[in-house]
Amino acid sequence: MAVPQRPQSFQLALPKLASAVGSPFGAKNDPLKQNLQGKKVYTSDKDVDAAEDEAIESDLSVFADAPPETSESDVEDVDSEVFNLEANSKLSFLDSCSERGSVAEETVEEVEEARKKSEEEEAAAKEKADQRHQLAIEELVQSERNYLRMLQVSTVTIRSNLQKLQPPPAHLDSMFLYIDDVISVSGRLLSLLDQKKVQPGDPQFLEALCDSFLSLSSDIEAAYKEYLANYNNVTTMENSYKQKKALWNDIVKVIKTSAPDINATSLSFFLVMPMQRMARYPLLLQTIKRHTDPAHPAYALLETTAHTAIALNCHINEYKRFREVADKYKKTETLTIKDKINRLNSHSIAKKTARLSQHFKHGTGIAPKLVDEEFDALEGLFSVLEHGILELLENVEMYLHHLQGFLSCKTEEFDLDMDGEKEAICYKEITTALRQWILPTFEKRMRTLIFKPLCALRDLLVGPRNLIRKRLDKLLDYEVIEAKSSLSYEEQDVANTYKTINTLLLNELPQFNGLALQMIWSHLGTFSCLHKDLASDMEQLFQGFAQQLPHSPLSPREFWEWAESAVLEGAKKLETVCRNVEDTLNAPFVQPLSPSSQRRLKQLTDKHGSGNIYQVMSAVVSSRDLDLNLARGELVAIITKVDTRGDKRRWLVDAGGRRGYVPCAKLILYHQPTEDPPPSPHLHQAEDMGGVRRHSYTPESRPMTAMNLPYFQVLAAYDFTARGNHEVSLRAGEQVRVLEAHDKRGNREWSLVEASGGQRGYVPSNYLTIMPAETWQPSHFQPNF
Repeated sequence: MAVPQRPQSFQLALPKLASAVGSPFGAKNDPLKQNLQGKKVYTSDKDVDAAEDEAIESDLSVFADAPPETSESDVEDVDSEVFNLEANSKLSFLDSCSERGSVAEETVEEVEEARKKSEEEEAAAKEKADQRHQLAIEELVQSERNYLRMLQVSTVTIRSNLQKLQPPPAHLDSMFLYIDDVISVSGRLLSLLDQKKVQPGDPQFLEALCDSFLSLSSDIEAAYKEYLANYNNVTTMENSYKQKKALWNDIVKVIKTSAPDINATSLSFFLVMPMQRMARYPLLLQTIKRHTDPAHPAYALLETTAHTAIALNCHINEYKRFREVADKYKKTETLTIKDKINRLNSHSIAKKTARLSQHFKHGTGIAPKLVDEEFDALEGLFSVLEHGILELLENVEMYLHHLQGFLSCKTEEFDLDMDGEKEAICYKEITTALRQWILPTFEKRMRTLIFKPLCALRDLLVGPRNLIRKRLDKLLDYEVIEAKSSLSYEEQDVANTYKTINTLLLNELPQFNGLALQMIWSHLGTFSCLHKDLASDMEQLFQGFAQQLPHSPLSPREFWEWAESAVLEGAKKLETVCRNVEDTLNAPFVQPLSPSSQRRLKQLTDKHGSGNIYQVMSAVVSSRDLDLNLARGELVAIITKVDTRGDKRRWLVDAGGRRGYVPCAKLILYHQPTEDPPPSPHLHQAEDMGGVRRHSYTPESRPMTAMNLPYFQVLAAYDFTARGNHEVSLRAGEQVRVLEAHDKRGNREWSLVEASGGQRGYVPSNYLTIMPAETWQPSHFQPNF
């Protein structure tokens, strides 16, 4: 504030001389008293002299205006009066000058006192304004520290104590969602002020405060807008806690115990503080501005800070409004037919009719469609990402399903008939380690790192998809009212809703698409890393058993040559097995015949020949004229393989007297079973063994009979030592009975025999030989197979 300058000259009150018309000596018209009472002020001595001359001239002008016709006596009288007047005027002028001097001295003293008083008042006002300015700044800083302390009490102390309740309140973390970001930004604001090393009394503190607030404005907006947008969920959750009386009593007890110096009885006492604080920033800054001198160096920066605080509140309110619209329209409602019917009314029917009409106008080209290329590009990318996420999730789910099926097969528990062999032991240990350790760990990591995040991402797709659909509906409503010059309240609400949803999608959809694409790439990278770790664990496991395998001494080249030959040989065997299975599956269909069917078969064979006999595979029901009704298994004879219209799918058949058409797809050529060939005189399976045995041998099983050949006997050609319970030891030349010429898998390299002592078990087939009776000489034996 500028200091008032000292006046260069004092002011005097000068008398105004009266004219000659009035009485100059009367008390009523005394010019000196009139001037003193009027307090007319003159600033210098020159002004005083000019005033005196003006007064004299005014007195003399009276005489200049006198009438010209006068007598000599009148002239003499006038001369005498003029003389007397001049004398009296000089005397009064001298008196007035003496009085003026005393009045001037008194006026100077009054002016000096007024100046001193004004300076004192201005200094007091300035000191008071400085105090208010200082108090406003201290209030902002101190209230920020108290605010941060209260948030830390609610987040650290109360939250941790509530988590110790048994059981803890459901969805407790959602109550304190985003509050950590608010605490962080408030702490950073105070930290920046402390780093400046200036105190609130320092003139530079205001500049430091404004700089700190402006530098964190974007972080403040990001933290508070998410918290305030989620505050409705906080109140909803607290109301759900209050409905459970016992739980709410425990929560209140924890709050009072954790913060005994604070008279708080609910969580909302603390959680509402960020909302109050954000609205208080503009008020505090405006208060500081009101008590700050415009000449202060940081005044312009303070104005910018106050406007920024107001803009932050506007942005947060707008974001909260967008979130409320999004929460309203992104929900998926599961409505029954009854609920949908109950919602029908004249307004909804008219709205849906208008939308359908607008669709028809777009399709027929009657009305143009509003096109937003930016939104169309974002919506197209979202559709691609949605399809990719759903397909990836489906593939991962199927992968885990097959992995679970593999783990459920406990192959190491199967009896491989190879007990004691290194290959079997290594296989069982490797399979056990894979099924019990490596693969379960891999599956757990797969579900945690890929499957569950993908499921969460799939759930997040519902909200944007519903908003996109709702935008399309609102766009149709907006197109109807767009051309109108004036809108009603409801029409304006429709337009505002469409613009809000469109703006929200244009702002949020790019961020969602970017994060979704980033998550997809991250999941694919994680999938590759998990398989790399799986391969590393399996390689480490196999290296421990590789040295025990018979082919471990081979060089890499020799090993791969052996592996290639083994794979080719196994492929050939597998091909043979597949061919046999295919031949078995494609074997002709044979249906047992009843006595009546056998008689019909003889009748049809004699009439049409055996090559034209077919059997019905499934029941035939007539659907046209001249069609036959046949049961499954009936025999028919083919007359022609085409109907009268040339349709080769309907054949004309003879069903033993009845003739008609039958679909050829339900007929199969009938093959008459042939008699069994005569038994071979060589070593083979007993006749009562209906097929290849598929069960392990047990001592309790029914003894099997071997064919007794009158002129041949089975002997052991070499000594054989059993290596397990399922094998039997033999001596060279010992006679045995062959029960099965193969093992339980049909492998003829092993045979199930009964030794002379009654013991049964498997022996190698090439250790046995067939010799005529009484011609065996062990020393000259040459094996035949």
